[in-house]
Amino acid sequence: MKDLVKAEILMNIAAHEKRVAIIENGVLQEVHIERENQRGIVGNIYKGKIIRVLPGMQAAFVDIGLERSGFLHVSDVMPIASDESDGIDLNSKEADVRKWLREGQSILVQVLKDPLGNKGARLSAHLSLASRYLVHMPDLNHIGVSLRIESEQERQRLQDVMKTALATEEPKGFIIRTVAEGISADDLSKDIIFLQNLWQDVLDTAATVTKPGIVYQDLSLVMRTLRDFANDRVERIRIDSIDMYSELCHFSDKFVPGVREKLELYRSDTAIFDMYGVEEALAKALERKVPLKSGGHIVIDQTEAMTTIDVNTGAYVGMVNLEETIFKTNLEAVRVIARQLRLRNLGGIIIIDFIDMSDQEHKELVLDALKKALENDYVRTTISGLSELGLVEMTRKRTQESLTQFLCEPCPMCQGKGRIKTTQTICYEIFREIERESKAYHNNGFLVVASSAVIDALQNDESFGLGELEIIIGKPIKLQEESSYAQEMYDIVLM
Repeated sequence: MKDLVKAEILMNIAAHEKRVAIIENGVLQEVHIERENQRGIVGNIYKGKIIRVLPGMQAAFVDIGLERSGFLHVSDVMPIASDESDGIDLNSKEADVRKWLREGQSILVQVLKDPLGNKGARLSAHLSLASRYLVHMPDLNHIGVSLRIESEQERQRLQDVMKTALATEEPKGFIIRTVAEGISADDLSKDIIFLQNLWQDVLDTAATVTKPGIVYQDLSLVMRTLRDFANDRVERIRIDSIDMYSELCHFSDKFVPGVREKLELYRSDTAIFDMYGVEEALAKALERKVPLKSGGHIVIDQTEAMTTIDVNTGAYVGMVNLEETIFKTNLEAVRVIARQLRLRNLGGIIIIDFIDMSDQEHKELVLDALKKALENDYVRTTISGLSELGLVEMTRKRTQESLTQFLCEPCPMCQGKGRIKTTQTICYEIFREIERESKAYHNNGFLVVASSAVIDALQNDESFGLGELEIIIGKPIKLQEESSYAQEMYDIVLM
């Protein structure tokens, strides 16, 4: 059973970037960031038109209103099989693409892969809409259950809940996701209502689209947050934008009943992330070394293959004996590691090097503590046993780039052995600091002194954001290049 925690969600909204922080029991646990110029189109649904059928490739090119046509293979058009025996042999006449598609035909398609280079998007005619616990696939002729839900009793319970909620003996069109394991019938019913309303909205919009173009855009970060994280544990959701607050209220009323009363407009002059210490926690989350209150520390190193976490006693010598000191340090590290995995969004293979323990009971207690600490993680984790060397092998589902990968880039000075913040990240830090300072001081303007790369970004890619900021604060912002400054160095001078 998961620990009872009190949570709140903070949303920081800017024209160029949206950030969401999840706070549990007063401590930052997760941060999610979405930048407008980096949003892909995966998950978007388009009304397309077949412009060319390719029998030799068993595929077709589809005009979806973008610069390049999308690619649709016959396997993504034919009916979805309930099992292998119902499937159509792709080498048979039944699978001939000309049987399913013709030039000039209108078709609803969903993007599976973003366009890359000179290649268009990979498309599918099997549309799906996801919620926290379910995936709705209208052309699926049965109810699927994630294979990762291993308990046959739980699988049957979920199937029964779906039958009751959909009021039919042969429910279809849904896949039950792994995270649905153990949830209540009420939560599952809410997800069904949400997806049915959303699907009807897609159909209504598609009926009004007369030429190739978008019908449904996958939910933005703030909407997904409302859908996926606004559970019973969340006491309030604070938003620092009145426009986004209004949008969320409307979205909640239509798709997420019961969440509206948790929404709250944040009105303080102090930036919302500053008020809760999120900015400081974010800065620390980019560092390798994480201190423990006892004086010990952990070191986190992320590579392409895996992430390694090393636990050290540091200056902590304990009060009893060495074994007890090691045990207490490892136990303290467990709580910190669980939080850092979520905060940094670390995924894939993770190796934890605990300090060697000779007592078997201590080993088991540390492993049990780790499993318990990860129970509140929204992302699925799998943990192996503790080896004789004190190593724990675990996996955490990779949902997106880690925090470091998103906010930073390889350092050109050390040829990729270290990382520095991107010019875009630094520009947005400068924007936020100027906005804070404009509220604290009565000055005539600001002078930004920074490296040539940052100044170049402010004058070009981020010039629109800079101009908007000048309008918001009502003061001019001048730029000055300083060649001796490294990329992360900058100064903001009052004028």
